[in-house]
Amino acid sequence: MSASNAPRHPSTAAITRWFAYGHLPAGHPRDISANCANLADYMLGELPDSPELTAGLRKLLEAKDCFVRAAIAGAGTEHLARQLGELANADEAP
Repeated sequence: MSASNAPRHPSTAAITRWFAYGHLPAGHPRDISANCANLADYMLGELPDSPELTAGLRKLLEAKDCFVRAAIAGAGTEHLARQLGELANADEAP
C-alpha cells in the first residue's frame, strides 16, 4: 500500500491491510472505502513510522468503517447490506 519500498514497522504494516476494499461490491460504499485507502496510502508515503502515524491510521480506519456504514444506510438498498453480511459471514467461516 505504501508508495515507499522501505519496510514499515510491524504495527504500521499490520493496520494497512484493513484498508483493502476489493471485497466490496461496486458502488458508493466501495468508492468511499477507496478514498479512505487512498488517504492512508498518501499518509504512508509522506510520514515516517511513528506511534502517531499508527494512531492516525487506526482512527482513519475507524472513520472509514463509519463512512461505509453510512453509505450503505443512505443507499436504502437491502441487497447491499445482505451482500456485505454474506461477505462478513464468509470471512468468519473456518
